[in-house]
Amino acid sequence: MEPKTELEQVKTVQNEHEASHKADVLIEAMKWIREHRGKITVVKLGGSLMEDENAMTHLITDLVFMETVGMKPVVVHGGGPAISQAMTKAGVAPRFVQGRRYTDEATLGVVREVLAKQISGKLVSDIEFFQGSAKALSDAYDSNVLYGQKTTIKDDSGEEVDLGWVGEVTRVDVEKILDCCNRGIIPIIPSYTLVDDGGRQGLNVNADVAATQVAKELHANKLIFVSEVNGVRTDPNDPESMISSLTAEEARKMLSSGAIVGGMIPKIQSCLKMIERGVEKVHIINGRLRHSILLEIFTSQGVGTEIVDKRP
Repeated sequence: MEPKTELEQVKTVQNEHEASHKADVLIEAMKWIREHRGKITVVKLGGSLMEDENAMTHLITDLVFMETVGMKPVVVHGGGPAISQAMTKAGVAPRFVQGRRYTDEATLGVVREVLAKQISGKLVSDIEFFQGSAKALSDAYDSNVLYGQKTTIKDDSGEEVDLGWVGEVTRVDVEKILDCCNRGIIPIIPSYTLVDDGGRQGLNVNADVAATQVAKELHANKLIFVSEVNGVRTDPNDPESMISSLTAEEARKMLSSGAIVGGMIPKIQSCLKMIERGVEKVHIINGRLRHSILLEIFTSQGVGTEIVDKRP
């Protein structure tokens, strides 16, 4: 056998280094896999993120990986941009009350079709494409698990303002979700509920709040908000200002001081509710980062903001 050339020797060393690095990554992940095996993690997928096919491919494979190594992922999703597009196509004009979308019967019909049927169904198909197993738990598939009641808001004078068929989750069919988890099936749950009166009337609900309620009822070990931002920032416009870890008290101070603004406010409020109810950790991560869920769960450093009750 002829001796290797200098270039071949360099490539051999590089290959050995890459192989060793992969082994190191697996060994680091082993600790976290053992810790989270058999436990429930609720993953909330944001609406606009779901328009990004490349990002969704990585997120779907992350979910399949989690189930493969013995975790029990549960997905709750929104779909705001897709709903807006469908409303425009159907000629349904949006109506806003105090900056919030009013949900009439026509709008609710679009919400049900897009969220509970189309998006949930596509997520199931995508997971199955990557050799996973999933089930849409929604009214559109005769397998509803979320029930709720109508909600209103108050105007400046304290009078109640009707938002149409907008509500909040008051009950979760835990047994149906756990049955899926225990059979290796990833539950897919849209932010759409039925009124808890035995009928078929639907309600449009906030996806962050719905995910929070699902995590609470399932006694989830983790709740992960996957959106388009990399976490909580001291400067909303500067990704480099992300805070990797926050205690509940620190998060409350940031809320009261006005340091947290916009759509991050309800996320942080939901995170704090979950910490108060016993969830060990709540995460906010950027779903556009390749394999962000795996990096957040299975590495020591993480890639987003982790909120805990107290530091050890």
